[in-house]
Amino acid sequence: MADTFYVSLTPENAARAIDSAIVEGSITGERIDYYTLRAPGETYCIVCVYEKHYYRAGNRLTLTATIDNFDGRTRVVCISGGGGEGLFRFDWGASDSFINVVRNALEPYTA
Repeated sequence: MADTFYVSLTPENAARAIDSAIVEGSITGERIDYYTLRAPGETYCIVCVYEKHYYRAGNRLTLTATIDNFDGRTRVVCISGGGGEGLFRFDWGASDSFINVVRNALEPYTA
């Protein structure tokens, strides 16, 4: 699953809010890596990769959050995957739930 939305925070503050929701707001959530790419001027992109165990999916899922301000406002793109078992990799909605953790954390700042 993937989701794209805009927030009224800086990319750094959006990344902090996501960290807080996933890492501090969960027993199994952890940030795997974090990378900032600076462009000319004041624009930049932050890429964060998270992992969290979902019991209903029976394994750990990953979530990649890409946060940038390239077009003058902060865009958040979340992609979740890795859940499910078997041929069809059905994850019982765990990928959606992982993205909703980010959506809920940033909801007050959605532009």
